[in-house]
Amino acid sequence: MEIMKSFKFATTLFASTLILAACGNSDDSEESSTEDSATEETATDTEDSTTEESAASELQDGTYSLEEKNFDENGWRVVFDMTVDGGKITESNYDYKNEDGDLKSEDEGYQEAMSEKVGTGPADYLPELNNQLVEVQDPSEVDVVSGATHSSDSFIKYSQELVDAAEEGNTEMIEVDNAAAE
Repeated sequence: MEIMKSFKFATTLFASTLILAACGNSDDSEESSTEDSATEETATDTEDSTTEESAASELQDGTYSLEEKNFDENGWRVVFDMTVDGGKITESNYDYKNEDGDLKSEDEGYQEAMSEKVGTGPADYLPELNNQLVEVQDPSEVDVVSGATHSSDSFIKYSQELVDAAEEGNTEMIEVDNAAAE
């Protein structure tokens, strides 16, 4: 029994020594803070240049459009128009169309079924996504809508494609081969 106590004490003492040695003050602290401040300066310089690049690529006025070529497994495909006026996104119309040309945001049956299942439907989340883009002006700042994660992700991806086109002033229809993505 005495041997066990001695062994536990020795193990505890050894572990404590290792912990104190690892946490102890080193002579490298001055070098470390110099490295930290250099890293912070580099990060700040990078942020500044990124902001300048973003400001340099202004959006050109026009209407930019994107459509998926193929219908998904539920019979819908994305249709998306974005209007830029005065260098700002003034209108965003992201929706889905079926083969009959009906919009998902106006499909009451789909709205009811999805709302019962996940708590939101296209009549709720599509306007929310569109409004967010107009408000924040940056697809990467659009929040994913709970219950509509897939649609939110597609919206963010496709709105970035339209913003890229608006930076170039390319108003040609963007056709997405979504069958290749599936």
